[in-house]
Amino acid sequence: MSLEKKPFGVTPSGTPVDEYTLSNAHGLSAKVMTYGAILTSMRTPDRDGRYDEINLGFDDLDGYLRGHPYFGAIVGRYAGRIHPPQFELDGEIFELAKTEGEAHLHGGVTGFDKVVWKATVGADTESNPSVALSYLSQDGEEGYPGNLDCTVTYTLASENELRIDYSATTDKSTYLNLTNHAYWNLAGAGAGNVYSHELTLNGHQITELDANLIPTGRLQRVDGTPYDFRQPKVIGRDIGQLREGYDTCFILNKSEAAGLSQAADVHDPNSGRRLQVYTTQPTVVLYTGNYLDGIRGSSDAIFNKHDAFCLEAEHYPNAPNRPEYPPARLDPGQSYRHTTVHRFSVN
Repeated sequence: MSLEKKPFGVTPSGTPVDEYTLSNAHGLSAKVMTYGAILTSMRTPDRDGRYDEINLGFDDLDGYLRGHPYFGAIVGRYAGRIHPPQFELDGEIFELAKTEGEAHLHGGVTGFDKVVWKATVGADTESNPSVALSYLSQDGEEGYPGNLDCTVTYTLASENELRIDYSATTDKSTYLNLTNHAYWNLAGAGAGNVYSHELTLNGHQITELDANLIPTGRLQRVDGTPYDFRQPKVIGRDIGQLREGYDTCFILNKSEAAGLSQAADVHDPNSGRRLQVYTTQPTVVLYTGNYLDGIRGSSDAIFNKHDAFCLEAEHYPNAPNRPEYPPARLDPGQSYRHTTVHRFSVN
């Protein structure tokens, strides 16, 4: 077990960025940087004991500063699309920036993925190395009300689990929905498409979307559709029936009081790597890298369409404008707390 810190570059405004490497006794390692609270690397073994990078990203800060599709980032204040780009809260209208057509996506122009977080190393670096990343989002930032004090803690546990704990408080009522946007390829980053990955997803309903990927407020059952992953199914089997690929919010089969429970199980039969995702959140968005277009990433790997999958554990998208969904409101005196666990194994 170990935790190491190193400089990772400087932002255009002159703010230093650090990268932390978390390693456990089994040889797994995760790297997290203070810019965007981004997971920059995750290395795990295959069935033959070979360690590969399975998280899409870049080797240096410049790759992230040039712009990227949220590789490994914490997105907020609100993950997903909000349309129209505004919401009403206690009789007041709050206007948000349009960042994708007529919609507000992943927190705005300068969301949490583009700010530098403050890092604090956890005390138990020998058994479960961790780093806590904190950010104070000012009242009015990207149009959202309230001074929001949030912390995201990454822990690489001895059980081969990458745990992400989210917490936040606010001094004004606001809406909040945080997630991590890691892109995974269990065969190795840059190894090609993920069509042969076998996915099981614990959800029998999805949020219905309109032609612009905006939730309508209605829920749709997955029975008889390409979205049915209740039994193991390779990702590529039905992906050709969709316009671009999966970009779909699955409602998990759990009660709000269920706490941490399994959401998804992914297995790559070629490498033997397996990823199980557990979360306290009510939904998971499955995204298959539909707009990767030849991005050159770490170790000169090239990332193309469908070369990765994302499993974004979060609240319902567009909930501020959809009274049909459970509320995503955070009030003063309340604490926002959620956990998502990525468990890695081989079989």
